[in-house]
Amino acid sequence: MRDLGAGFTYLLKGQRWVARHGKQYGFGLLPGLITLVLYVVALVALAMWGEDFVGWATPFADDWSSPWQGLFRGFLTAVLFALGLLLSVLTFTAVTLLIGQPFYENLSEKVDRDVSPDGTAPESGLPLWRELWISARDSLRILVRALLWGILLFACGFLPLVGQTVVPVLGFFVTGFFLTEELAAVALQRRGVELRARLTLLRSRRTLVWGFGTPLALAFVVPFVAVFLMPGAVAGATLMARDLLGEEITEDEDEDEDEDEPATS
Repeated sequence: MRDLGAGFTYLLKGQRWVARHGKQYGFGLLPGLITLVLYVVALVALAMWGEDFVGWATPFADDWSSPWQGLFRGFLTAVLFALGLLLSVLTFTAVTLLIGQPFYENLSEKVDRDVSPDGTAPESGLPLWRELWISARDSLRILVRALLWGILLFACGFLPLVGQTVVPVLGFFVTGFFLTEELAAVALQRRGVELRARLTLLRSRRTLVWGFGTPLALAFVVPFVAVFLMPGAVAGATLMARDLLGEEITEDEDEDEDEDEPATS
């Protein structure tokens, strides 16, 4: 339970960090806004033409009598849109991180320097194209894992009682874990921590990861909210990555006091 609270604290600290660094926060909104527009267009297209696609994909139901044809295709259309919505939630972070990779790398480095005792930040030493390739490759691997979990939970959702109570809760915990992996990957990839090692590291402190990622997953259900929380989520995940690796974190209370002094003088 202690780790659960610590994870949530890192989430809050990340939001607090970007609130004090307005310029970084402003640039951090751009990748999320671009991703949001792309996803909204895709979901609107799915809502408009999803029924036509289902009709095309189920020609065997053309001769079914009413109301069975309408019920069957209506159900498949609803399932298709639900899967599209689930996919958008699961992939929103990965796509936003990919679009905003240069900025989020810079933001994560600044957080590292800010809280590091010696004022330095680890650097990967890799060219940008190589970092983008690794990020895209690892995100695809995570997406496959997330989709497998999503399909399993979606199927379990049809179970009486359990599907309406336990499954949604498990869904948010699973989504929170994968969200945290994607966000922490920005800092851990710079340190040369490969995907398999990252997953092992996160599983060793599951409650810490859940405390950070599950509230974020709840908030990310609304993509517009995700846009505003993303920069702080990257900052908080960087702080948590330092904790996971046993790196020292210096508090920034003195900086806050220095910022308050001009207002009181």
